[in-house]
Amino acid sequence: MSNAMYNKMWYQTQEALNSLLDKESQKMIEPPKNKVFIFQMLATFYIKYVQIFRNLENVYDQIVHPQKRILIRKILDGVMGRILELKNEMVELELTEFHYFDDILQDLKLAPQQLDIPIPKYFLKERLDVIRGRERILAQILTESGLDIPDVKYFKSLPLEQATKFIQIAERARQGRLRALFMKQIYLQEYRARQSKMLGDKADTSIAALRIQKVWRGFHQCKKTAREREEEMIFLGMNPPPLFNEVSATIKQAEKVNCLRSNVQMEHEENYQEAMITIKEDLKLIEGQDFKESLKDQIRQWFIECRNLTGTFPDYPEPEEGGSAIIFSDKTPEQVIDDIIVSQEEEEKNKKKKQKQGKERKDQKKEKAQKATKEKAKEEEEEWKMSPSVFLHSMEEGNNLYKDTWMNKDESWNFVQSYDPEMIKQEKRKELETEIRLQVDELMRQELKNLKLAVNREKELPVKPKKAKKVKGKDKVKRGKKGKKDKDLTADRTIESLYKELVEEGLLIRAPKVNLSDYIGEYSYLGTTLRQVAIEPMPSLLDVRQLITLYGILPLGSAAVHEKAPLVKSLLLAGPSGVGKKMLVHAICTETGANLFNLSAANIAGKYPGKTGLQVMLHVVFKVAQQLQPSVVWIEDTEKTFYKKVPNAEKMNEPKRLKKQLPKFLKLLRPDDRILIVGTTQRPFDAELQSFCKVYQKIILIPRPDYASRYVLWKKIIQHNGGVLSKGLNISCLAKVTDGFTQGHIVEVVKNVLTDRRIRQQSRKPLTAVEFITAMATMNPVYKEEEESFKNWYAKTPLGKRRLSALNLGGKEKERAKGKKKGKKEKKK
Repeated sequence: MSNAMYNKMWYQTQEALNSLLDKESQKMIEPPKNKVFIFQMLATFYIKYVQIFRNLENVYDQIVHPQKRILIRKILDGVMGRILELKNEMVELELTEFHYFDDILQDLKLAPQQLDIPIPKYFLKERLDVIRGRERILAQILTESGLDIPDVKYFKSLPLEQATKFIQIAERARQGRLRALFMKQIYLQEYRARQSKMLGDKADTSIAALRIQKVWRGFHQCKKTAREREEEMIFLGMNPPPLFNEVSATIKQAEKVNCLRSNVQMEHEENYQEAMITIKEDLKLIEGQDFKESLKDQIRQWFIECRNLTGTFPDYPEPEEGGSAIIFSDKTPEQVIDDIIVSQEEEEKNKKKKQKQGKERKDQKKEKAQKATKEKAKEEEEEWKMSPSVFLHSMEEGNNLYKDTWMNKDESWNFVQSYDPEMIKQEKRKELETEIRLQVDELMRQELKNLKLAVNREKELPVKPKKAKKVKGKDKVKRGKKGKKDKDLTADRTIESLYKELVEEGLLIRAPKVNLSDYIGEYSYLGTTLRQVAIEPMPSLLDVRQLITLYGILPLGSAAVHEKAPLVKSLLLAGPSGVGKKMLVHAICTETGANLFNLSAANIAGKYPGKTGLQVMLHVVFKVAQQLQPSVVWIEDTEKTFYKKVPNAEKMNEPKRLKKQLPKFLKLLRPDDRILIVGTTQRPFDAELQSFCKVYQKIILIPRPDYASRYVLWKKIIQHNGGVLSKGLNISCLAKVTDGFTQGHIVEVVKNVLTDRRIRQQSRKPLTAVEFITAMATMNPVYKEEEESFKNWYAKTPLGKRRLSALNLGGKEKERAKGKKKGKKEKKK
């Protein structure tokens, strides 16, 4: 796509955003009353924002104009934050983390795939050098400390006699095969000789030719029929075309263009940054001196006019107040003088008011108490209202800036899409004015002092700062608390040394490169239908993937979003073994370029012993995670940290060391700290529920894959491991038979079946479903009872309890409504 096409895409997206902002402002004034309509409204906004986000992310990644990119980035972050706010609203309304939009997607004529939230490429692009540098340092520390041991397959050594015996067996078998082949050739020669003697000269060449023709025509017709059948199946859409899985030349060309475009982006950005400096310096030389003189003249005129009207020279505004910028903020000298007179009159009035305020305070306290009780009653009666958005204002600002600057801008001169020098001049002119104003303020402040001394003989006495009253007890307590909070246990050490220490102790580990798109699954197409019949559907794998993007990746990737969006400090991934919990943790780190700290009970056992040691460990982890953010603190088998009763076998490892410290660690996290605590567990019911749920803010239940997800998993994993999908391999049968088995089971089976030897044999011996089923027969699936135990445990969590109570209330209300209808009918009869 060309620059013009991406510009067009941006303009269309901005139009869609503009109309959506208008609709949202209307709905904020008159929100719907029914809960179903409220959810439909929120869901519609959410889906539309996702579509805008997808387009904006694509535009931001490909557009090369540096000044446009700044505005697009601002709007992109705003849209990203608004998506998170709407998700939070839906969770509070429906009291569940998973939502289904089948009916709304149908109305909007969108496919479920269009709900997939993309991960902005700038998360890694803009930090690529930092991430690579950190990886090099980590690899260097691991090799120096001997922790980076490659996976080497060790073979058991054999005695010389046994080795020679194996060689002899193999060699004799080879000679036997050759001898058998030689004997077969001799036998065939003798057989042909005997046949020719028996027939003699009676053999008819025409009969022989007829037989050859018959065989050849049969073979040729079979091939033709098979080819025609394949063409028909492709035409009907039942089979993919022959080059379906191969990457086309156009896609390869598009990838090359994308690489070139990123290089042009970098080049234009460098030119833009250089122009920002050079244009500012040119403006300083050309316009700086004139502006300085005109500003001085204005301030001097103000001095004289104030002296003529009030009889004294005015007080010069302090730098904290804004200096002379306050005086001349779009005002004439006459307006400024009027303001001064008004302010003097207000000061006299304020003195009189202060005396009256003392009497009124007692009456106000009583009124406040009465108002508070009334407000509480009103809040209970009030209907649902959408919580105020932090990101709407920034989106509106960006939208207005787009309308004013770019909507009708003529760019026929800028075919290359380089920076606009006139826009830089406007921006830098304002910066230059503020810098010169500060210099002029210092000079004019001194000039005013000299004028006061010369004309009025006034001497400004230095104002003595008022001494604060000391309260002995309180002051000591406060100081003590501050000292504890601000105390740095490793003030004498550098971040590099602490980083190295954590790597050597195995607390900071290397995360394997795993993309979130590698977490394969399929959408749930019956979610809304099942909920309408009061059946709670199990979430699909792609629903889980979407939650990881919303709660983990987007806030960690963008600092602007993390600071203002609903704060998610901790995340729990609960599910049976093999569903991909660890993979999702690694995907969060890969997609955001985050550091991975492993504070699992098994990993910290025996490290930093004692209470002080534990405090030092957490302090070092927090300090390094904060300095090198984004960071992920991973606690594997986190139920061990919150055991109801520690098993005797694990008492030596002290698995509950972090139980009391984790809530304190969470309190230290501020909105600008891009640190996420992620726990993974396959036995959450072993943990003490109350303390468990206090630590983990969001709980995501990961189910075993359903039929649709298993079908996709079998296809993708077999192809990924070198397998070829043939007609003899019934994937649908595999997906049906392997109900209850997880992704981990499927990966293990495929790796066991598809050995190097089996991959080579595929051309003459295609894969069959039986090979995989026999390999899976020895494995234990996830039974329904285990899945039900996870569901029952989740129902005991705070969000699960709230949802159950809401469903029970809804059911009772429906029964009452039915009872009333029946009563009315009976009365009529």
